[in-house]
Amino acid sequence: MIKNKVALITGITGQDGSYLAEFLLYKGYEVHGMIRRSSAFNTQRIDHIYQDPHVKNRTLFLHYGNLVDGGRISGLVKEIQPDEIYHLAAMSQVRVSFDMPEYTGNVTGLGVTRMLEAIRHNCPTAKLYNAASSEMWGNSPVPQNENTPFTPRSPYAVAKTYAYWMVANYRRGYNLFACNGILHNHESPRRGATFVTRKITRGIAEIVATREKALYLGNLTSKRDWGFTPEYVECMWKMLQLDKPEDFVLGTGSNHPVMRFTAKAFAYVGLDWKKYVFQDKKYFRPTEVNNLLVDASKAKKILDWKPSIRFQDLYKIMVDADMREAGLVPIGEGDAIIKEKFPNKWWKGD
Repeated sequence: MIKNKVALITGITGQDGSYLAEFLLYKGYEVHGMIRRSSAFNTQRIDHIYQDPHVKNRTLFLHYGNLVDGGRISGLVKEIQPDEIYHLAAMSQVRVSFDMPEYTGNVTGLGVTRMLEAIRHNCPTAKLYNAASSEMWGNSPVPQNENTPFTPRSPYAVAKTYAYWMVANYRRGYNLFACNGILHNHESPRRGATFVTRKITRGIAEIVATREKALYLGNLTSKRDWGFTPEYVECMWKMLQLDKPEDFVLGTGSNHPVMRFTAKAFAYVGLDWKKYVFQDKKYFRPTEVNNLLVDASKAKKILDWKPSIRFQDLYKIMVDADMREAGLVPIGEGDAIIKEKFPNKWWKGD
């Protein structure tokens, strides 16, 4: 009998972690997820794949843990002995990182070091995927690729840059299979409500439902390379199927300002965004990242990276999902795009 591969995912309850868990279960993996203890339920994104602990032959296991607790991380890695580890957990809100720089460094930066040490001492054959960030580039010239220098412009980006180089250091120094994925902005209906794309599409649904009258945003001119999360998590998996560890950059190769995403999303439901959207200085960062755009030539060549969902599809998919969640009838174009481009769709619950 062939033993199923075993994967450990930190941040399994987040956007990326929930899709990745679903993808790995679809692939036949035994999946373990590390979640933070909370007095409130925080597993909504994986409720549809949850498996009762009392059921025999289950393939999804959840474990309490925290990235500031190196002993717990080490114990989990020793106990589970995973074939693959996907380190996705972080304090990931860029604007909030300016208010909590020490905590951000401890979780987002040192959390990776704790994981690397756990692997080195307890399961050195495990393959590690580390979620790096396009924010590390700051205002470096576009397009950005694997050779673009980092110029981080937030505590979050600084912490991610530290983590990136620790992964590279342990790969070289201890011969670990450890790689970094620098994924440009990837969005979905599971995106957190405080991230700008979801804040926009959720706000639109609330306005259409007449529960809100206005939407407050920060910088509208910053440009981002936006893609669709399920496609990105598939490439996380592909990175760990290679014979040797390498770092990769993923993105669509086109970018758009926040203002354009806002205008298009509002127009999709027949509204003029200028009547509802207002800027609030509290959402601006002390130092901004103005322009992110990817050159994913390496991923295209080695990982067969061919993103199907583009900007003009993404906001429709997200608005439709938020309209449905608000109890409204979706426009339907986003739903049709999913059916057309993913006839064998492996994720559920959206």
